Amino acid sequence: MIVPIPDVVLPGRLAGAGHPVFRLPCGLELRPWAPDDAPVLAESCHDPDIQHWNRPGHLTPDAARERIARWEARRQAEKSVVWAVAEPHGGRPVGLVGLADVDLRGGSAEFLYWLLPAGRGRGAMAEAVARVSRWALEDLGLHRLRITHSVANTASCAVATRAGFALEGTLRSALLHADGWHDEHLHARVQGDPPPARRAGEAGWPGA
Repeated sequence: MIVPIPDVVLPGRLAGAGHPVFRLPCGLELRPWAPDDAPVLAESCHDPDIQHWNRPGHLTPDAARERIARWEARRQAEKSVVWAVAEPHGGRPVGLVGLADVDLRGGSAEFLYWLLPAGRGRGAMAEAVARVSRWALEDLGLHRLRITHSVANTASCAVATRAGFALEGTLRSALLHADGWHDEHLHARVQGDPPPARRAGEAGWPGA
């Protein structure tokens, strides 16, 4: 007799969880993107680093509003969940972090993230990835989270490492950027991995 493998996370759990808001130790917060954030999202497409490493295309404010609406529709469809990394109390976004390719049945998802210049230099993205990881593994119940990035993107590699994602290997010629095909690093964090280490002097590290 074939015994069916149960779903790791039952359907409806992501959509029913709402869209949580998190405060980060650096003073920023993670919150849903709002229609009024569309100009910032459109602006992000012109940042050279974001354009190079993330391939967001070019958005008008109207197209950005449509993308924000699609993100909410995809959250309700349990396909992805995306946060703005923003100044507190509904302030201006300075970045994005989210989970894409969500597979509730298989218990996995992949991170995407970027920061505008105004959000860089504070350790915000490592904190954001650690906090979302904690929520995804402990509250949502996923089993495995992954991060992939070009081997040339040392900033993204540092974020993954600091957020507790072990380097598992290199995917050869895996992603096409404007300057050609790039090898990619594969990082992952799974249920039972130790939380990321807290740096000296840090309080409230979100991965602990």
